[in-house]
Amino acid sequence: MLLFTPGPTPVPEAVRVAMSAPTIHHRTPEFEAIFKQARESLLKLFGMDEAVMIASSGTGAMEASIINLCKSKALTINAGKFGERFGNITKAHGKELVELKYEWNTPASVEDVKKALAENSDVDTIAIQVCESAGGLRHPVEEIAKAVKEINSDIMVIADGITAVGVEPIDVTNIDALIAGSQKALMLPPGLAMVGLSSKAVERIGNGSGYYLNLASEIAKQQKNTTAYTAATTLIIGLNKIFDLVEEFGGLDKLYAVTAARAKALNSALEALGLNIYPSTPAKAMATVIDENAEDIRKLLKTKYSVNVAGGQDHLKGKIFRINNMGLIESSDMLWVVNAIESALADLGRIEYSGVGAKLFSEVFASEIK
Repeated sequence: MLLFTPGPTPVPEAVRVAMSAPTIHHRTPEFEAIFKQARESLLKLFGMDEAVMIASSGTGAMEASIINLCKSKALTINAGKFGERFGNITKAHGKELVELKYEWNTPASVEDVKKALAENSDVDTIAIQVCESAGGLRHPVEEIAKAVKEINSDIMVIADGITAVGVEPIDVTNIDALIAGSQKALMLPPGLAMVGLSSKAVERIGNGSGYYLNLASEIAKQQKNTTAYTAATTLIIGLNKIFDLVEEFGGLDKLYAVTAARAKALNSALEALGLNIYPSTPAKAMATVIDENAEDIRKLLKTKYSVNVAGGQDHLKGKIFRINNMGLIESSDMLWVVNAIESALADLGRIEYSGVGAKLFSEVFASEIK
């Protein structure tokens, strides 16, 4: 079965092997050396002043960012399940919330954000997804962050990059917290969250808030190559192996270029098969198709062609399917997925199979990576 859901993504065999070594204690010089290597790689990946790892899902890092950076009032962007989650976290901690809501295929507007801040001058934090994976949408995060800082440089900008970090370069010039998760482009099992932080964010955090999710405690410990609480040792070993594989592949720049080429080729192939891409600004992390036969296609892909893709949630349940494009994906695997989709459409009597999908994918991909 080919796992092509946009998280969790497949764990490469070399990573599984690295993580299968005997467990070591986290309070040892041996693990400190492993942790130091992972921390240095994360700082390079984020391109930020500080980085912390938390033994949690990505939601833990979202919550840590809100409770440590938001003083009293946050503006959140809700264009899907994960934007909604930022709002729920804010309310759960008794902080005031201003929310901009959009349909799940519609990116946030810079003008809407500026208007909301003009009407709420006491907002001290904005939280937004880089990629809202509920609909495969890419928000104009960099433009919004720049506008926010021009209005008030003290406003903290939290960007959920869980389905964007490792997928594409992100301009962090005006971002204070950038969140990543192990089970996406980093191709690890779930359970490790990461946050890149600006120096201004570190200053805002001060002594931190909360207990387990107190970022001040983690920063102090992780600067010494250890953690405040029990480290996710096996996942951090796997993280180092992933960074090794990326270097063997040609480095982050090559990974970003290949991912972008594959995204364009995939969307082009899907459209050539008569399918409609759902978001108006598609993220590179996945392809999201809206179709009246979405569930029938998904079922055929899984039961007949051994391809597992994700469906939709809430009002999009049964209406969309989402295909992963994150990580070190073999072109042959993506060709299989495209060919399987064309075959499923033929099975449903929608088209006559001709192989046009795989052919166009190959042509576009080859032209984009030259």
